[in-house]
Amino acid sequence: MTNKIPYPLLLAGALTLACINSLHGAFQFDDYNVIVNNSLVHSWSAWLTDFPHGIRPFLKLTYTLNWTMGWGAFGFHLFNLAVHAGNTFLVYGIAARILREQTAEASLPGASMAAFLTALLFAVHPVQTEAVTYISGRSTSLMAFFYLAGFYAYQRGIEENRRAFIYLAGPVLFGMAMLTKEVAITLPAALLLWEACRQKRGEIAARLRHQGIYWVLLVIVLAAMLFHPRYGELLEFSAGTRSLRQNILSQINGICYLLSRFVWLQGQNIDPDLPVISHWTPLLACQAALLIFMLAAGVAAVRKKPWLGFGMLWFFLHLLPTNSLIPRLDIANERQLYLSGFGLYLIAGQGANLLYERTTQGKRFVCRGLGLLFLLLILATIQRNHIYRNEIALWQDTAQKSPHKARVYNNLGYALFLGGRYGEAREAYTVALRIKPDWALARNNLAAVEAILHRETIIYGGY
Repeated sequence: MTNKIPYPLLLAGALTLACINSLHGAFQFDDYNVIVNNSLVHSWSAWLTDFPHGIRPFLKLTYTLNWTMGWGAFGFHLFNLAVHAGNTFLVYGIAARILREQTAEASLPGASMAAFLTALLFAVHPVQTEAVTYISGRSTSLMAFFYLAGFYAYQRGIEENRRAFIYLAGPVLFGMAMLTKEVAITLPAALLLWEACRQKRGEIAARLRHQGIYWVLLVIVLAAMLFHPRYGELLEFSAGTRSLRQNILSQINGICYLLSRFVWLQGQNIDPDLPVISHWTPLLACQAALLIFMLAAGVAAVRKKPWLGFGMLWFFLHLLPTNSLIPRLDIANERQLYLSGFGLYLIAGQGANLLYERTTQGKRFVCRGLGLLFLLLILATIQRNHIYRNEIALWQDTAQKSPHKARVYNNLGYALFLGGRYGEAREAYTVALRIKPDWALARNNLAAVEAILHRETIIYGGY
């Protein structure tokens, strides 16, 4: 393992192999609400009109760019894949800087290998598909691109004493990230975490002054969100979703569910059926104990094993905006792991590298094991991308994994309805109403498909 290994080329090759079939995916689910049926992203004049009043303007700008190019779903997928590739190389660069700073001179090749393994996990793990192959997942992957680029700019600015990177490039990228998705507000805290995990801790107080502009930007954005009517509506809706107690208990289970996605390679689900929990149970107590242990281990490792502390605390930090106090309609979605997962990939990458370096015999066995692991990840990602080929395939897969969720069967019924498979659509709507009898939307959909089937019976039955 030497520095002569072309890690960037290997990353590009693995990512292409795993994700190339994502280009054949169709528009799905929320894609129709935010893109296909949203006239605000169909022309530049409409985008400019919406800019002063809407939210996530930079995300909508990229939707408008893709829509006006006229390449259809392929163009949107191509853009998403390019963003994911950029994020992969940023993860490699950030991980390399973190690990090289904490590694002796003689072990620098090992740090490069660990950074490569980290980026490879990020690139080809099937849990990433919701943020990459699902077109609307761009809100997460594009935000992550500006977020990681801003973090990398700050890293380089501090280490190379480049004031333009610290005071210009980093803040501009931070602003672009927040204009793409609001969860980017964690970047200043992530910079503090990186400084706390560095070996040169005596300089932390001096370096905190460099971060002032990031915190000022954060305050400005939070104030703007507070007075923006659209965010006010969202917060009001969120507050009525469930109580604070219910949300905290449900999120304990939700975060553990997300953790399980890293090891269950066939379990990806665009609409997981996670319950709203109101009371403590023995299982929930065990889940809470696991999360507390992981968080405590991350804090304890900051000084002795900074890479471990950074990775663990990064994971929890990036789940705070979505999986903590503020209720969401969906308790957890896999795209929330896109950026937060970097911390766990870093731990896994460095752990695998240390295992290799400390194995006196059997190094070939370790390499073969890693090779087999990444082959399985690539195959799982290819398979998951294939499920996004059309709406029927996606919701059939989801129905198998969330068999007790009414929304899943309603969406499957609608996909079948659009595909002209009216009898199967009726069956799906019937299941949705069996689960949720008072749901007016599913009942109206069933009535519509029943009318079509009745009309066909009259025409083809000879009545």
